[in-house]
Amino acid sequence: MKQAAGKRETFVVQILNTQNATWQGTVTWTDGQKTQPFRSALELIRLIDSALLEQVATGGSDQTEQD
Repeated sequence: MKQAAGKRETFVVQILNTQNATWQGTVTWTDGQKTQPFRSALELIRLIDSALLEQVATGGSDQTEQD
């Protein structure tokens, strides 16, 4: 699997509750200025992943090589 090197993104995760052995809360993508609620840790990971993929798809990443 090839990983794209590029600009770093910042997410603010606010855990509001824990229920059924997982987290519920909100995630804010500071660069995209979006806030999304999530109902589980898996959904949180998927939201972050989709935000990063969306950012790459729109051509917003600087393709700089990082070691």
